[in-house]
Amino acid sequence: MRRLDGKVSIVTGSGQGIGRGIALVYAREGAHVVVAELKEHRAQRTADEITAAGGSALALAVDVARRDQVESMIAATVARFGRLDVLVNNAQGMHAHKPFEEITDQDFDVFLISGLKGTFWAMQAAFPHLRDQGGGRIINFVSLNALNGAPGLADYNATKGAIAALSRTAAREWGKHNILVNCIAPGATSKRTLEFFERNPKMAEYIRDERPLGRLADPEEDLAPVAVFLASADAHFVTGQTYFIDGGAHLT
Repeated sequence: MRRLDGKVSIVTGSGQGIGRGIALVYAREGAHVVVAELKEHRAQRTADEITAAGGSALALAVDVARRDQVESMIAATVARFGRLDVLVNNAQGMHAHKPFEEITDQDFDVFLISGLKGTFWAMQAAFPHLRDQGGGRIINFVSLNALNGAPGLADYNATKGAIAALSRTAAREWGKHNILVNCIAPGATSKRTLEFFERNPKMAEYIRDERPLGRLADPEEDLAPVAVFLASADAHFVTGQTYFIDGGAHLT
């Protein structure tokens, strides 16, 4: 029996990168997967990969910076599959690195709205469904950068720290409803990060050298299995935790 057989999951930002890796592996483990992605063609591409492999998927174009679209995502999932078991909040808007003193309100809002508010809205919209069916899982994405103060990312770091705090509060308040809330802080895998490393090979070498495991993360092989664990029966007594899946980068 696959570990997520029959579970209904939403993975935001699953048209590419980490979200795509989680969506593909969830489907292999038997879950129905709602592929929520800003760009419709990317959502459909991942959903097509899943269905071509015999899985079950629904593609939805969703801008997590808009509350109405986030709420519609939850409603469409329940309308299609009759329930919601696992919510993975992975999507996050981005902009170029900037020194602290040069960050504008508009820059900050890119992270604050898509990251913190998008996660908050999705959790609130999912709550009554998870509560009424006797529980569920929420997995939010945070970052080691919130702890180490990575330069050029003050607004991103602040948002990820806030998501971690939001998650711990929900874990405490919603535990009585058997709603388990945990976080993953992933190692670098995004397309933007890999492109940056291609332009800056010495930085890529440094990143690899500082990690005890000596390499970058693979979304399907390294990150998705932890997301499967947190969504599965094996994690039935785990809540309020942050898992650093970064090859040991958090040790440096």
